[in-house]
Amino acid sequence: MVPFSEPYQFRSVVDSRMTHEIKRTYRYRLYPGEAQKAELARTFGCSRWVYNWALETKTKAYYQDEESLSFTDLSGRLTSKKKEEETEWLSEVSAVTLQQSLRNLNQAFTNFFEGRAEYPSFKSKKAGQTARYVGTAFDIREENGKRKLRLSKMPGLINVRWSRELPSKPSSCTVTKNAAGQYHVCFICTEEAHLLPRINGEGGDLEFVGVDLGIESLVTLSTGEKAGNPRWFENEYKRLRREQQKLSRKEKKGPDGPSNNWERQRQRVAKVHQRIQDRRKDFIEKLTTRLVENFDVVVVEDLSVKNMQQNSNLARHITQAGWSQIVRRLRDKCKWYGRTLVIADKWFPSSQRCSECGHVDGKKSLDVRDWTCSECGTCHDRDINAAKNLSRVGQTRIQAPGDLGKPDAFEVVGSGR
Repeated sequence: MVPFSEPYQFRSVVDSRMTHEIKRTYRYRLYPGEAQKAELARTFGCSRWVYNWALETKTKAYYQDEESLSFTDLSGRLTSKKKEEETEWLSEVSAVTLQQSLRNLNQAFTNFFEGRAEYPSFKSKKAGQTARYVGTAFDIREENGKRKLRLSKMPGLINVRWSRELPSKPSSCTVTKNAAGQYHVCFICTEEAHLLPRINGEGGDLEFVGVDLGIESLVTLSTGEKAGNPRWFENEYKRLRREQQKLSRKEKKGPDGPSNNWERQRQRVAKVHQRIQDRRKDFIEKLTTRLVENFDVVVVEDLSVKNMQQNSNLARHITQAGWSQIVRRLRDKCKWYGRTLVIADKWFPSSQRCSECGHVDGKKSLDVRDWTCSECGTCHDRDINAAKNLSRVGQTRIQAPGDLGKPDAFEVVGSGR
């Protein structure tokens, strides 16, 4: 089998007419000074407090007074809250970030009522901190020949590491601080995305690929290719365990307040976790980009990750594999570049069915990696056989999109052109 490791490249020949506008997020590293860090900490705290206050107020109004508070209602109450002596410190930070906290809560409730998320929960200062700026509350300015970020009520301009150019003027920016103490800024920009041409030409057949997600091989394609699991967590496990042991030996609070040694060690532990997360994200971005670039239709299976994590022997490996992240990035990129993603129902017997004759051979335990069909005698690699079945059911769904017995058994994302 061919290793799934060669670098990916976009095709250079793209029809300039085949474009459409999309919104994308561009993320950069921030390097604020000490005074700017203090102001950002104050802004993060006020934004978090407003979000939690609004969530509590909205929940109490519904259950106690049977009243549904809208964004406008909460905004009016926030204005009154700023005038109170106990909470007048809310006026020390940009009013835009506080209004955006209310909008974030409003969107969280929209996601809840539409079934995309659970009921909103309170934000903790121990988690990642965020503050969003829109309109005139931020802009990019030149200083000493360098482009820097200006934020409302922020002393001076903040240094930004510009790893790539922005395609257009950003409509908003979100400043974040992660558990490792690193600052980032995310700009939302509108840009022209080029729809990729068909692999075999506009008059040719569609190029299908089935993608089976696993643990030993993170991705197995119906073409026979496999992407081995880099096992990011296992590679850093000894280092992470050593740093966590050092943290457990330190006192969290000293005689004069919080322990600086404990905080420094906590950040070392967080940096190991951040390194694992960054490496996983980089690998998945490259993997999904290559799939979208080389195939017209990508077919995956809708895995019930939460149910699979009930297996205590595999829970950690499943969590670290990032299956949901792979499917999510495939969704986005298929929409951007004019490809089609087919998501098969989780009950589809991809591992039980013979890809040669279609005979369903029954359930198999996870330790069975190779099996022989009792009907036609074909010997199968479990993962490759599942990927082939996904590819064929995707062809059936795209090329004969009629009633296949279960109308909700497939989800099609993208253009299908």
